[in-house]
Amino acid sequence: MADLPLASLAMKGVILAGGSGTRLHPLTRITNKHLLPLYDRPMITYAVDALVRAGIPELMLVTGGTHAGEFFRLLGNGHDYGVDRLLYAYQEQAGGIAEALGLAERFVARDKVCVLLADNVFENSLRPTVANFEAQAAGARIVLSRVEADEHLRHLGVAEMDGDRVARIVEKPESPPSRLAVTGVYFYDAQVWEVLPTLKPSGRGELEITDVNNWYVEHGAMEADVVDGFWGDAGESIDGYYEVNDFVRSRSVNR
Repeated sequence: MADLPLASLAMKGVILAGGSGTRLHPLTRITNKHLLPLYDRPMITYAVDALVRAGIPELMLVTGGTHAGEFFRLLGNGHDYGVDRLLYAYQEQAGGIAEALGLAERFVARDKVCVLLADNVFENSLRPTVANFEAQAAGARIVLSRVEADEHLRHLGVAEMDGDRVARIVEKPESPPSRLAVTGVYFYDAQVWEVLPTLKPSGRGELEITDVNNWYVEHGAMEADVVDGFWGDAGESIDGYYEVNDFVRSRSVNR
């Protein structure tokens, strides 16, 4: 059973489930990667469960492509999954995580928001980080996970640290500045809606969430928590997908 919502929590949840999933081809040639199974149920349901258990029962799911309707068929109004209110948004083209987040502006309004990439799976509940951000007066918060292998870190965003403070986030570094990878869960205050319109497309033509995070870092408004337990990105690669699948099959998640 999901945990009860945090008292007086003014926070919305946005689950991003778009993208072409090319790193999981050929599994994703005929479906969205977030509809692939993890053990005994579709991947997207773990993301919904993570936010509901963390005390965030109002969600928007952002997706795109030709399989967007399948999410509605699966999740419906969300009530079977503990969601009080579930809205949907459609991303017309692959414009990046930051662009997808922009589609949720009217839903979130001026509340705080937790943004979760739907292929991220955590062993432990996000509830402590949600509580930390609720207590945070302003700014943003990210969740970090310790990763030992340089080869893995070279495919991720990595936090450069100054003591306990995030000094910069480096995307896909050749020489990782720390062992702390940026996971796919981000917390923002209402300033994010002023930051998004200022972003410029990256070399791959997308609006990057790392640029949003580094804006908060540069303004001294970024906090971070290091997550305990397993964290996996099921969309990183075929091997990554099966690593997450094996963990979910053998252990419980969102505990």
